[in-house]
Amino acid sequence: MVDRTGLQVEGLTKRFGTVVALDGVSFEVPRGGLVGFLGPNGSGKTTTMRAILGLLRPDGGEVRWGGTPAAEVDRRRFGYMPEERGLYGPMRTLEQVTWFAELAGVGHREADASARRWLGALGVADRLTADVGTLSHGNQQRVQLAVALAHGPELLVLDEPFSGLDPIAAETMQQLLHEQAAAGTSVLFSSHQLDMVEELCRDVVIVHRGRVVAAGPVERLRSDEPVRTLTVTFDRPEVTPAWAERLPSTTLLEATADRQTFEVPADLDLAAALGLASAEASVSRFSFEPPDLSVVFRNAVARSTGTEEQAAR
Repeated sequence: MVDRTGLQVEGLTKRFGTVVALDGVSFEVPRGGLVGFLGPNGSGKTTTMRAILGLLRPDGGEVRWGGTPAAEVDRRRFGYMPEERGLYGPMRTLEQVTWFAELAGVGHREADASARRWLGALGVADRLTADVGTLSHGNQQRVQLAVALAHGPELLVLDEPFSGLDPIAAETMQQLLHEQAAAGTSVLFSSHQLDMVEELCRDVVIVHRGRVVAAGPVERLRSDEPVRTLTVTFDRPEVTPAWAERLPSTTLLEATADRQTFEVPADLDLAAALGLASAEASVSRFSFEPPDLSVVFRNAVARSTGTEEQAAR
């Protein structure tokens, strides 16, 4: 049996004065795993990433790689893409990516070849001699990713990698992350673009106020929610959503000329709902699905906030 033990984050804690940034954060990213790391601004995502990379020392807990405490030699095989660019503006693009690869222990010739390969794959081969500071935001994003990849990392930690990318560049980024995971690289990335995370990841970790409030396969988290998304399409337009007011605990999410989408309880009587809708007009489509990741995220954060407020009373 292949050992897929990769990154293990165990009980990380960190305080900055009176502010609790991390409060027992624990999760895993197996080898070849592609895990979305989600949370509101200020929830502890970047602090956790910096602790993983050894850029910040936690007050408690441990970061393990391959089943043992992560050492400096392990972290040299980690690749990091910070949300805020960590590049030197006056330095030429190829020179910079090569230099970072050498810092990770790659020989100059191999580092130069790897830098050229990744910069080409990311669409900036025509800017090799340009100073990084003269590049557009999107191209600097590509260069930063090349820096994270050029030394052949076993773990990729990416903080908002899709920020500022146009749709074509974002699609290229998604494909690249899939390829890295398929090749056995562990990938942990944060993003506020939950639709993209849901499309990319089998597993997610959601943090709020320094704590993990939900974690696991996306499909399981969706199915565990006590609500569902009901979409009804009618054969004629201009049917008002008033018919659904007779359903229990139903919230209208969206309405167009012929289609209406509601958030409803997971135990909704579907026969009764279809009967009410059909009494208004002929129904051409009637779907009842688990909510998307944005609802899982919203509810996990809300439940966490409610628990904390109850405990404080």
